[in-house]
Amino acid sequence: MNNGLELSGKVAIVTGGARNIGRAIGIELANAGAKVMVNANTSIKEAEETVCLIKAAGGEAAYFVADITCPESVKALVGEVIKRWGRIDLLVSNAATRQETALADITIEEWHRVLSVVLDGAFLCTQACVPHMKRVGGGSIVTIGGMTGHRGGRNRSHVITAKAGLVGFVKALATELAADQITVNCVVPGTIATQRGIVGAPLRPKERDHTPPLGRHGEPSEVAAMVRMLCGPGARYVTGQAIHINGGGWMP
Repeated sequence: MNNGLELSGKVAIVTGGARNIGRAIGIELANAGAKVMVNANTSIKEAEETVCLIKAAGGEAAYFVADITCPESVKALVGEVIKRWGRIDLLVSNAATRQETALADITIEEWHRVLSVVLDGAFLCTQACVPHMKRVGGGSIVTIGGMTGHRGGRNRSHVITAKAGLVGFVKALATELAADQITVNCVVPGTIATQRGIVGAPLRPKERDHTPPLGRHGEPSEVAAMVRMLCGPGARYVTGQAIHINGGGWMP
């Protein structure tokens, strides 16, 4: 690794970091010099692979299995990072669950499970990391939203509600944590070329497969590049924003 890169000396946690966009974010932050803790709950093999990819490129990384909806599990995750590297500078809340269920068929258990992974997870991880960011003089928090959280969609009312909730969460924390030099932003991917295991995939609306004006779907690395920018020194005046990476697929 180049010791002169902009995130050298920084420590990052990436939830849902085992594959797809989460993996790309972990690799990108490591390429910028950060030490990266990859969090996963069930995708353990993929988390190991992500760590191996980072190390093969000369970076430093580890993985930790934690259920981010559980306060004690989040406490253990953060404790391991502090034990290993002594600080936390960057948090990327990427973990989500991908469900497609018509409104009439959503059980209260499914509703709570989806909102818990996205919103409870972001809340618990942020609450646990912020004291350590304050101790080192600042930090960056990035949540990963979703385009349907802004334009709507069918058969995903729980997912869309959760992703939309992240925008309010970001605005509240950007205001509350500004004095501590902690920036908080939401990166909103559009249609990204990932490998997805979506429950109820046959119900996927056709409009979600549309090609945006740029003529192609995005790559996870393009989302990761924006996260890297927001975590770096050049974005210290950017906070409270929802930044869309969608090839023109939705223009607010």
